[in-house]
Amino acid sequence: MTDHRNVIAQPPARFEAWLLIILVAGALLWSGLAPTDRMTWFLEVVWVIVALPLVMANWQRFPLTRLLCWLLATHALVLIYGGAYTYAETPLGFQLRDLVGFERNPWDRVGHFMQGFVPAILARELLLRCTPLQRGGWLHYLVLAAALSFSALFELIEWWAALAFGADADAFLATQGDQWDTQWDMFLCLCGAALSLLLWSRLHDRQLGR
Repeated sequence: MTDHRNVIAQPPARFEAWLLIILVAGALLWSGLAPTDRMTWFLEVVWVIVALPLVMANWQRFPLTRLLCWLLATHALVLIYGGAYTYAETPLGFQLRDLVGFERNPWDRVGHFMQGFVPAILARELLLRCTPLQRGGWLHYLVLAAALSFSALFELIEWWAALAFGADADAFLATQGDQWDTQWDMFLCLCGAALSLLLWSRLHDRQLGR
């Protein structure tokens, strides 16, 4: 199972892959039964609704590494959970707030951290497998730039949602009265991407070979 650059990805075993698919699909189904806000739920989980069939449809031609599959599944669960309750009302977020002593529900902070932590490895895998780019400084820079670009796109989507739906989009924005919410979101995305590169690059390289 190789792509056009003869880079071999070590995907999860078939059972493991189906386990991840069932886990994400089951969580998605659960979240859609009675979400706190239906529009917010759709805006949050639409990424999962699009990505899961896309990955499955291209699996034979372009299987993803085991590491990336687990990260994508984890990210999907964070999105699904936030969509089910809205990010400002997640029970786990309130527990985290009380545990750490935050003044607000921090689940949206978790979501934006994951917005860099997981896409960083996705961008790294695509760059190494689909372009002539080699490991090194330019790879790190482009991975961080890709994560920040995606974060900026998401902030634009939130802005467009606010313009289109007005007060109905408040649950999706999840600013909770923080005037610096956008800046925090992008900063945490950058932190997540940088930490992901530090933690996973060696393992990721072992799962990618020529």
